[in-house]
Amino acid sequence: MKKWAVAVAAFLVLLSGCSSKETVKRPVKEQKPDTKHENKPEDVAKADPYFYPLTGIGTNTKPDQRAVAVMVNNHPKARPQSGLNKADVVYEVLAEGDITRFLAVFQSERPTNIGPVRSARDYYINLAKGLNALYIAHGYSPEAKQLLESNYVDNLNGMVYDGTLFKRSSSRKPPHNSYITYDNILKGAAQKGYTMKSSPPAFTFYSVEESKKITGQAAKSVSITYSKTGTFNSKFEFDQTLGKYKRFSAGEQTVDLETGDPILLDNVFIIEAVHKLIDSYGLRDIDLESGGKAYLLQMGKVNEVEWANKDGRIVPIKNGVEIPFVQGHTWVNVVPATPGLHTSVSIHAQ
Repeated sequence: MKKWAVAVAAFLVLLSGCSSKETVKRPVKEQKPDTKHENKPEDVAKADPYFYPLTGIGTNTKPDQRAVAVMVNNHPKARPQSGLNKADVVYEVLAEGDITRFLAVFQSERPTNIGPVRSARDYYINLAKGLNALYIAHGYSPEAKQLLESNYVDNLNGMVYDGTLFKRSSSRKPPHNSYITYDNILKGAAQKGYTMKSSPPAFTFYSVEESKKITGQAAKSVSITYSKTGTFNSKFEFDQTLGKYKRFSAGEQTVDLETGDPILLDNVFIIEAVHKLIDSYGLRDIDLESGGKAYLLQMGKVNEVEWANKDGRIVPIKNGVEIPFVQGHTWVNVVPATPGLHTSVSIHAQ
């Protein structure tokens, strides 16, 4: 019995040792470390080495592509438009009567389809020239035709390429149905031997932190009167959650035709310029050289400033110093000096 008891005890000790050893050697299922959120020094986000010249938004590749400026129709039968949500800058200016038209400038983004494309005017051409942009239009005024045919600015016109580079939509009637794709813009530029590797001159921008400290009077919304009927009136409303302005035409929000994405803006720049009628048809000469009064809306605030033409670019200034834009998209409204900025523009704090 003594020998049996010793044997049993030895067996239990051996079993205990094996169990202990097994516990050490049998790991729980191996889990890879979560490196996705690790804050290693080499993973810390660094400032982008470059920025887009018309939006100020950072990029890790040099943005050397040329800007493209497209005349976009704003007639009610042309709404909603295509591609405006990807424009870095849009200029809204009167054409004839109380009808406004857009010059949409693309550089940081390339929309698939743009339009409806409308006819050229000389002051739009000058805006495109100031940004060294390839100018796209379908049609022209006599003054604009002279500038385009003299190669004052590199351009593609639907009068030459209707049905080839420019396509007609069957869902809309002329002259509200001419469109061009970005691929066809590049194709046309190649056909005419235009370079697309010439970046536009850059605007001045606030840093993100500086933008948070912008001061001024509260500007929840701003309304701009272009027409007595209201058909071409513009309105911008600040969305506190998004930190951006939404745009409306005649009370209807401006969105992209294909995607339904809204136009969201970081800067609304409203300038006053002298307008003169030059013929019985209603064509205008608009002075975009001399400077004048302006409003600049940013981050829900408005400041009364001035505007200047700096080497072809319309920029905000105060006491002779250029004021930075907030990084992002900009909309520039040009209103006639008569009746004037204070009459045409209504700013609401709430």
